This record gives sequence, C-alpha cells and structure tokens, in this order.
Amino acid sequence: MNPGDVNLQQLLEQAQLMQQQLVSAQQELNDAEVQGSAGGGLVVATVNGGGELLELEISAEAIDPGDPQETADTIADLVIAAIRDAVRAAADLQQEKLGPLAQGLGGGGGLGQLPGF
Repeated sequence: MNPGDVNLQQLLEQAQLMQQQLVSAQQELNDAEVQGSAGGGLVVATVNGGGELLELEISAEAIDPGDPQETADTIADLVIAAIRDAVRAAADLQQEKLGPLAQGLGGGGGLGQLPGF
C-alpha cells in the first residue's frame, strides 16, 4: 500500500463515529425546546429543535372584547410572527448542533473530504 492510499478500516471507523454523532445531535434536537414570541410576549410559540410546534400561548391581554374581528386578525398575525420566530431559533439550534458535522463531511456536499469524491 502506498503512503497516499486510504486505510479503508480507518475510513469506515470515522464514518461510523460521524454517524453516531449525527444520531446523537438529531436526538438532542428532538429533545430541545425553543421559544419565539411576538407582541412583546402576548403570543409565545414553543417548538422542538426540528421546528415542530409543541405549544402556543396567547395572553388574555391580546383579546379586545370590544372589537372581536380586529382581535382575531391581530392574534392571527401575532401567532404567525411567534411561530416564525421560534422556527428561526430552531434553525439556529440545528446549525449549532449539525453544522460541525456537515463541515466534517466536506461542508454540506457530504463527501467532499473523502478521497475519490
């Protein structure tokens, strides 16, 4: 074997280690909860690290009994904004947890650092 040849066993061990790290990071994301809010906290959305909506809280202060249509429109807008904020936080968490693994695979292409690819 030439010094430049790849040690297949070592490459397989590295791939298994990276797979274990990826599974672990994905589990951490599924278990993590992040929040987003809108209207100064009138609406708070909680999502997991994968962006799945887990909980939505709407403060009673957001409701104006004198103008139900305006209240409904406002709450709808606040809900959308809070969910977007929470999903953005989940995306940041995903980047934090999975970004280093993607870089280890060549920066997103997946095979960039593997010889022959």
